[in-house]
Amino acid sequence: MKRVLILGAVVAVVLSTAWGLITVYDYNMKYGRMWETPAIKPYEEPIPLMDSRIVPFTGGEAFYRNARPDELVSPFSAEDPDTVALGRKGYFTYCVQCHGKHHDGRGTVGQSFSPLPGDLRSARVQQLPDGFLFKEISYGIPGGRQPALDTTVQVEDRWRIIAYIKSLSVRKNELAAVPSQ
Repeated sequence: MKRVLILGAVVAVVLSTAWGLITVYDYNMKYGRMWETPAIKPYEEPIPLMDSRIVPFTGGEAFYRNARPDELVSPFSAEDPDTVALGRKGYFTYCVQCHGKHHDGRGTVGQSFSPLPGDLRSARVQQLPDGFLFKEISYGIPGGRQPALDTTVQVEDRWRIIAYIKSLSVRKNELAAVPSQ
């Protein structure tokens, strides 16, 4: 009986010491335990009001996905230097890894592809209407290496990237191959 009492006392001391350490941790450390995070107590603070422009009732990604490429028109002017500058920034954020800093399809990641990514300054790419480029960038090229970027790149940024790509013009060594109109 004496052994059971001693064992019970030791267990009680160990448990109360552990409880004390956990309590000290909870109240004195920078990062609390799980029950202290907002994910566990979401209704203790008022829910912020949602901006009315967040959920589109018209337009949105479904509009672009279902539209024919020849119906799509950029909301930006391709001659606007700010649009082209933002498109350049977007290109060097999302596209340079595959298409390369010289837009020739020889980016670091693109080197592992077979066939290599397309040359964005080729006559074929430069002559494509903006809507076709938008669809290829957004939803990928079936059987090709272009991934779908609709969930990665904002709609406006895709249009700006297209404006930047179109500002590059055809590579000089391909000018002879471009048919005159």
